[in-house]
Amino acid sequence: MRRPRTSTSAPPSAAAPEPGEAAPLRPASYSDAGLSELFLDMIAAEQGASENTIDAYRRDLADLSAYLARRRHSLASADTEALRGYLSDLDKRGFATSSVARRLSSLRHLFRFLLSERIRADDPAAILSGPKRGRGLPKVLSIADVDRLLDCARQEAEAAEGPARLRALRLYCLLEVLYATGLRVSELVSLPLSAARRDARMIVVRGKGDKERLVPLNGSSKQAMASYLAASDAAAKAAAKGAKQAPPSKWLFPSFGESGHLTRQHFARDLKDLAARAGLSPRLVSPHVLRHAFASHLLHNGADLRIVQTLLGHSDISTTQIYTHVVEDRLKSLVRDLHPLAEGH
Repeated sequence: MRRPRTSTSAPPSAAAPEPGEAAPLRPASYSDAGLSELFLDMIAAEQGASENTIDAYRRDLADLSAYLARRRHSLASADTEALRGYLSDLDKRGFATSSVARRLSSLRHLFRFLLSERIRADDPAAILSGPKRGRGLPKVLSIADVDRLLDCARQEAEAAEGPARLRALRLYCLLEVLYATGLRVSELVSLPLSAARRDARMIVVRGKGDKERLVPLNGSSKQAMASYLAASDAAAKAAAKGAKQAPPSKWLFPSFGESGHLTRQHFARDLKDLAARAGLSPRLVSPHVLRHAFASHLLHNGADLRIVQTLLGHSDISTTQIYTHVVEDRLKSLVRDLHPLAEGH
């Protein structure tokens, strides 16, 4: 748990302002690391930011701080030109336009905070302009590509023996559930064991902002869960023979790591390895790409946009609407390539 913010008030030595008089600036004696932690504590306590969001901000600010230090600046002293230099440096380092825009968003948020806390008298990021970027379409696998992945995972699970069988069944279960539900990868790997009840047609998913939503399961995902759990129970019983039995895990996909469940990174690596074995390019396959495939395939088959928004857990329908562009792009290609009056026919 993060410590409560206790450092946003003026130091004891600061004289109280007269009525109607602006509060004095707080001394800028903090290190860059100290200012970053003040900011991170704020977004955790006041904005309910997730650990993943906080970690992303921490990496962004550490990179900015390192750049400024090389130029004898700090977060408390950097001016607009120094920040422009940083954005230019990101471009030279080959950062994608979307990544530069995200870094700019991070530093804007930070300097607004430093101004509001009167650690700085100005906001050097206020007039910075971000890189121009077009509306990028998400990478989407075709239905045939997803079938290849699922077939490969199922065949490997059926053929595996010994400890390898449990790992193969777990990967197959993860894939079936992901493509059946469109869950975020963080939601998927942290599913509780209760999600695998035999009679469950719906699972309760805790998403961003701790919001819960109901997501239906299909027959193949429930069957994959049942096979994986049967193998998991058998492995646990075999391991318990002659040894003190460990308490059962509350997670559907348990792990010995700190989180107690399979990590996003581990699943992503396993998925890319599977893609290679299935004859697909690993760089085009990720858990997020399968989430995109779930949404675009539903819309392609006539699903209502609002229903897809609910299933994905999007708070704003404009986020979901990008998938309609994917479908429109495919339809345009079909008309261009297959219409009898199109060029070349």
